[in-house]
Amino acid sequence: MTLLNLAAYLFLPIEDPDSWVEPIRLHAEEANLLGTVLLGTEGINVTLAGPESSARSFARWLRSSTPFNDLHFKESWSPSAPFRRLRVRVKDEIIRFGQDVHPERERAPAITPLELRRALDEGRDLVLLDARNRHEVDRGTFRGAVSLDIQSFSDLPHALDRLDDAKQSLVVTFCTGGIRCEKSALFMAEQGFEDVRQLEGGLLAYLEENGGAHFDGDLFVFDDRIALDTALEPVDQPQPGPAGRDEDPA
Repeated sequence: MTLLNLAAYLFLPIEDPDSWVEPIRLHAEEANLLGTVLLGTEGINVTLAGPESSARSFARWLRSSTPFNDLHFKESWSPSAPFRRLRVRVKDEIIRFGQDVHPERERAPAITPLELRRALDEGRDLVLLDARNRHEVDRGTFRGAVSLDIQSFSDLPHALDRLDDAKQSLVVTFCTGGIRCEKSALFMAEQGFEDVRQLEGGLLAYLEENGGAHFDGDLFVFDDRIALDTALEPVDQPQPGPAGRDEDPA
């Protein structure tokens, strides 16, 4: 049976994230979903998979629940369950960065997947910054993108000195689903980068809209599928692995 994979995040103030753990867990269990939902005072990060009808029903329920009305789910497919269990947890950060940035208060400027495709088609002068970890970059990235060769996302702030020459350039940060693009873009603006924008929806949204234009390789994902091709189809047979990881898609 083909399963629907849902990925979404939203930075927004949540006063009591603990109060959402059981309702989300119960609805996800009723929908036969597996994966991870992370909650915190800065927002929510969702990576789940399950039968199409029940997954869509869960997504509708969550989007109908204040404060999650603005959640936008990105979809992909897998031939079997890419997660082994369900986890709903509260954490200090829904994506660990370790810096005092608050995307729940203010969004980073964004560029849409179509706008980025057009800019690359036209050869516009910009710096593409891959905010992902080195093993993700090794699997696939934009042609000409800059990688900071980091082991984890929390290493990025300490590697930015390699980009000092780009502080007056247009910099577009990108990641898997958008969550790391957002935090890194806000932090870089605070560090003196004059025009830094996030890729709206990350690589999942870009590949969905543009296919493999300007992108070489596959998209690493944090589940048992391991990687997706530019049509967002699994490249490898799903492998037994962890039940979900704390860094998304994001």
